[in-house]
Amino acid sequence: MSGFSFATWASRIPTIKMAFGFNDAELGSILLAMPIGSLIGLPITGWLVSKYNSRVPLAVGYGLNSVAMALIGFTHSTVALIVAVVLFAFTSRIFNISMNTQAITVQKLFDKKINGSFHGFWSTGGIIGVAFSTAMLALNVSLQVHFLIVCGITLLITCYAFQFLLANDRSTSGNKIILGKPDPYILCLGIVAFLSAICEGGMFDWSGIYFQQVLNIKIFTYGYLIFMLFMAASRFLSDFVIGKIGMAGTYILSALFIVSGIAMATLVPQFWTAMIGFSLVGFGTASVIPMSYSMAGNSRKYSAGMAISIIATYYITGTFLGPPLIGYLSHAFGLRIAFIVFGFCGLMLIPISQLVFKYQKNEIA
Repeated sequence: MSGFSFATWASRIPTIKMAFGFNDAELGSILLAMPIGSLIGLPITGWLVSKYNSRVPLAVGYGLNSVAMALIGFTHSTVALIVAVVLFAFTSRIFNISMNTQAITVQKLFDKKINGSFHGFWSTGGIIGVAFSTAMLALNVSLQVHFLIVCGITLLITCYAFQFLLANDRSTSGNKIILGKPDPYILCLGIVAFLSAICEGGMFDWSGIYFQQVLNIKIFTYGYLIFMLFMAASRFLSDFVIGKIGMAGTYILSALFIVSGIAMATLVPQFWTAMIGFSLVGFGTASVIPMSYSMAGNSRKYSAGMAISIIATYYITGTFLGPPLIGYLSHAFGLRIAFIVFGFCGLMLIPISQLVFKYQKNEIA
C-alpha cells in the first residue's frame, strides 16, 4: 500500500503541473518542499523510535500520509499545495522508517535473506498504483476523486493490518544521534543511498513528463510503469543475486544498469529505446536501498531503527532533491540533458559502495 500511494502521487504530478500552469523550474520549486518536510521529521522520527514500538508510528504516520495526499488534490493555491506536500513528505518519513524497522526485525527471524522481497512488494504496489492511475486518466477521473479513493482504501487497510504488526520491538539503546565526527561506515552508506535516491526520485517524478514532453506520448504513464515493473522484478530477484555475487558485486552491477539505461534513453529519444532504458534504470536502482538498509543494521554505534533513520535521511533527501534539481536543469538545458545527472549518480555508486565494504570490516571486527 505504501508503494501504491506513492505511485498515485508521482504518476499524477504531470496533472498537477498542468492544473497550476507550472513550468519545469516552478515545478522543481514545489517538489523542493518535500525534502524540507522530510528533514523536519528527522528529530521527531528519532524520538518516536525511542518512545514507541515501531508499529504505532507506522500506522498513525501512514494514516495521516493518506489524508495529506487527499488534501493535495483539493488545493487551489500554490501556498496550500506546498503545505500539503510538506505534510505528505513529513508523514512519509515517519511511517517509512517504522516500516523498515519492522522489516529488519523480521529479517532476523529468518536464516535466508528476505529483505529484498519487502522492497519488491513496495514496487509491486507501485506498479498497481501506476496501472490504477493510468485507468483513472483513461476514464477522465478527476484528481480529487482519484486521491480520495486511494485515501479511503489506505485507511481501511491500515486499520486492519495494525493487529498483525510486530510489537515490543523498541530498542533500549543507540536511539540518539551522536554529534561529532561522522561514522565513516554510516556516512558512506548514506551517500550510496543518496546517489541511488536521486535516480529513483527523479524517475518517479519526471518519467511521465519525459514521455509527455520529449517523446510526445499521450498516455504518459508508460515510462513510469515500465520503470516500476523492472524495479519490482529486480527486488524479488535481488536476494538470489546477492547470494550468487555478493553485495559488493550487486552494487557494481546496479550502477552499470543505471548508466547504460540512461544512456539509451537520452541518446536515442524514441519510444522503445526509452522503454528499454527506463527498464534498465529500474533494474539497477532496485537493489541499492534494500541492501543499504540491511547493512545499516550492522552498525555498532546505533540501534537498527536509528541507523535506518540516518540512512533514510540521506535517501529521502536524495529522493526529494532529485526532482527539483532535474526541474531546474531541464528549464535551463532541456529534459534530455537533465537526465544525464542520473547516469553520473549511477557511475559514482561504484567507488562509494566499495568504501562501504572497507569500513564494514571495522563494524564486524
